[in-house]
Amino acid sequence: MSLTALTSAYRLRSLSRLQRIQGHMMSSYVEQEVLAEKVGRAGVITMNRPKVLNALNLTMIRQIYPQLKKWEQDSETDIVIIKGAGGKAFCAGGDIRAVTEAGKVGDSLAQDFFREEYILNNLIGACRKPYIALIDGITMGGGVGLSVHGRFRVATEKTLFAMPETAIGLFPDVGGGYFLPRLRGKLGLFLALTGFRLKGRDVHRAGVATHFVESKKISDLEKELVDLKSPSADDVSRVLDSFHNESSLDSEKPFVLDQHISDIDRLFSSSSVEGIVENLKADGSAFAKKQAETLSKMSPTSLKITYKQLQAGASLSLPDVLVMEYRLSQACMRGNDFYEGVRAVLVDKDQSPKWSPSTLADVSDQSVEQCFSSLGQNELTF
Repeated sequence: MSLTALTSAYRLRSLSRLQRIQGHMMSSYVEQEVLAEKVGRAGVITMNRPKVLNALNLTMIRQIYPQLKKWEQDSETDIVIIKGAGGKAFCAGGDIRAVTEAGKVGDSLAQDFFREEYILNNLIGACRKPYIALIDGITMGGGVGLSVHGRFRVATEKTLFAMPETAIGLFPDVGGGYFLPRLRGKLGLFLALTGFRLKGRDVHRAGVATHFVESKKISDLEKELVDLKSPSADDVSRVLDSFHNESSLDSEKPFVLDQHISDIDRLFSSSSVEGIVENLKADGSAFAKKQAETLSKMSPTSLKITYKQLQAGASLSLPDVLVMEYRLSQACMRGNDFYEGVRAVLVDKDQSPKWSPSTLADVSDQSVEQCFSSLGQNELTF
């Protein structure tokens, strides 16, 4: 073989090896969508998909769940901290585009994603060790499920909270049926139906976060938490209270819904979604008109499902709410509006979904009831 041929063969082998290494690096990179590390006696989980605002996918769920389970049982781990990478988002929601694509072709991801996400939500709610979510940035949908059921939720001025699911033909899941009706008055129902966004300190004022700490102090807070020696929940609480009390940013500003709370309680007190819409239209105030306009854009089916979900969830345990919500998720996967909502809002972005049925009056009580029906052997179990 000539020297030229030998050299070419060697280059080809090197190229092949380089491609294999790059392939391995790529697969390793994919595995790093969740970073889990022990810092002192703290387990720290970082959601690491900053380019997509740490959107939660099934791979991430399958990494977080066993890690949390392991740390909960580990005598060397006292607390768990969860946060998002990139500085913009804690977690902006679930990777629902992938879920809708799966639903269209009957792929099992349409079941697996919701099932395993809700099982993780329940584990967080039942976690025996102090669980601290640093919700420093966008926190919506699936991100709410990773934080709100934990013992401690720390908001900053960068936090943006919303449950915007009725706009995409879904419902405020991940245990929304549990925590939303437990907010004061009709605030939870208002947030659930309208998808209203809360920012910064208002996330704490609404009762979604347990503490408010300025974003620039979050790294100091985290260091103080991981340096605690065998802390109890009370020890963690004292540290969080201290940082909260030292954070005066925006403290002089009133709660964004302050002047509307009594209106929300009055206008959203009705035995049906239609009744709420009638209340809003009859009221005539600028605030009421705006909410009526918002509701008119939402999926009528989603609005009715959500109303019933929160009504039922008010007296259920978190596990029972999640069982109910899994039934609802699968009803949405069988229907039309979820696919149409995702198309209009996230894919084509024309913001003009064609809901079916298109009016509240056309959504029958029977069709809503069917969404809550048992799935038999396919029920969610923990």
